[in-house]
Amino acid sequence: MLKIAFHTAYVHPVKEGHRFPMSKYELIPLQLLREGLVGSANFFEPELVSREIACLAHDSQYVDHLWNLTLDAGMVRRIGFPLSVELVNRERYILDGTIQAAKFAQQYGVAFNVAGGTHHAGYDYGEGFCLLNDQAVAAAYLLELGLAKKVLIIDLDVHQGNGTAHIFRDNPAVFTFSMHGDKNFPFIKEHSDWDIPLKDGLTDSEYLAVLKDALGRLFEDLGPDFVFYQAGVDVLETDKLGKLKLSADACKERDALILRACQTRYIPLQISMGGGYSTHIKDIVNAHVETFRFAIDIYNL
Repeated sequence: MLKIAFHTAYVHPVKEGHRFPMSKYELIPLQLLREGLVGSANFFEPELVSREIACLAHDSQYVDHLWNLTLDAGMVRRIGFPLSVELVNRERYILDGTIQAAKFAQQYGVAFNVAGGTHHAGYDYGEGFCLLNDQAVAAAYLLELGLAKKVLIIDLDVHQGNGTAHIFRDNPAVFTFSMHGDKNFPFIKEHSDWDIPLKDGLTDSEYLAVLKDALGRLFEDLGPDFVFYQAGVDVLETDKLGKLKLSADACKERDALILRACQTRYIPLQISMGGGYSTHIKDIVNAHVETFRFAIDIYNL
């Protein structure tokens, strides 16, 4: 069975009697249900992750400041959101969603979090609208409980997974791979175990050729027993911030390469949605839904 983490805290709140426009976190589940790809039983609601679990990948003082809403003004500006209980709780739900999805992936082969991919949060800082790093915490959780020994984190968001690289910079049990826009945010990059910076305007064939070569080397050389995939769709040509030129078909093939690589090797795979900033939200939602569709097909879920 395909299991998907979704919590109402992921979507925009009601404020002063007016709803914000529907976000992709709300629209993706609705589209999956509308197309009959999943049913209500496929969704599970995460809980608030504990301080202790968040501290598996984050500095305890930083986590305490988050929990107590006492981050200094400079850090709040770096994050980009006004700090609130609701915001911190949203991140805590996202973390638990990815942890539980990772455990479901070990049972069913693949599992998703509708949100997540908060890869700019580092060991002792938040950045770029990311307070806590969901896949980093989930990876640390699997290692702590002995549920995995060698974790590969594949980050194909157009922005470098700098926070993930920062957290695992001295941890040989986690290999961080980021393929991202060279001239895009963050402008000061961390060093992943393997970074592939991409030129602006990269097209479908160039992108997919680079990725295919990299995946062959990653799986052959590392032999991971668990994979996390940050599946941001800000690589699309329609994206306002991405600067790449990928078509929807190429984005779909990108995800298919990851899914096939894990499915054929029987390696559990957890997927978080990551970024997407196309002008028309349908382009974002459709690209994400294709990832679910392909997973359902090849895993017979």
